[in-house]
Amino acid sequence: MKRNIDISEVSDGKRYGLQDMVRVGSDDCKGCSSCCRGMGNSIILDPYDVYRLTAGLDCRFADLLIDKVDLNVVDGIILPNLKMSGEGFGCVFLNTEGRCSIHALRPGFCRIFPLGRIYENGSFQYFLQVHECKKTNRTKVKVKKWIDTPDIVKNETFINRWHYFLKEISEKLLDLPEERVKQINMYILNVFFMTLYEGKRDFYEQFEERIHSAQRELLL
Repeated sequence: MKRNIDISEVSDGKRYGLQDMVRVGSDDCKGCSSCCRGMGNSIILDPYDVYRLTAGLDCRFADLLIDKVDLNVVDGIILPNLKMSGEGFGCVFLNTEGRCSIHALRPGFCRIFPLGRIYENGSFQYFLQVHECKKTNRTKVKVKKWIDTPDIVKNETFINRWHYFLKEISEKLLDLPEERVKQINMYILNVFFMTLYEGKRDFYEQFEERIHSAQRELLL
């Protein structure tokens, strides 16, 4: 998702990699769920997020669309995002104590918060969003530990591939008629979200197969 921001105004001015220490430790967010409320449609899900949710909750993507996930247009592309509802417009996965009921399955956006990603020169780095987390006196944690994702190098490669694939699609859609835009959007939803991934096979291998097929199909 494109964000027109001055990075110097929202960060501490540093860029971070997996082995760097960053001040994000929040004492397990005890008594606080501010970042899980009032987020609108900004918690966008990628294919790996949906893979984790469907596998972990033993459901299909269509089941999530009933009351857990919405679809919205992001830079011309229809993508899923976590739904906010109820008092305070909290995430639908918050329990009655204001805690995340899917913490082990939480999406990538939630895992890196209050870090963000800045994409440059075909890659990305992390930056600390200094105004986003309400907790004070945060402690330093290694970025890799904070993100807490298996096969983190593979995951970063996937994130990068997905970002620049969507960027290329978004630019392509600007010059296409409305009907073709709809066709491409439905194709992306079906290939990367609606069609289940095989649980016994490595997700990243399956994603690579699908993105190669999509690039051929969409002439990228």
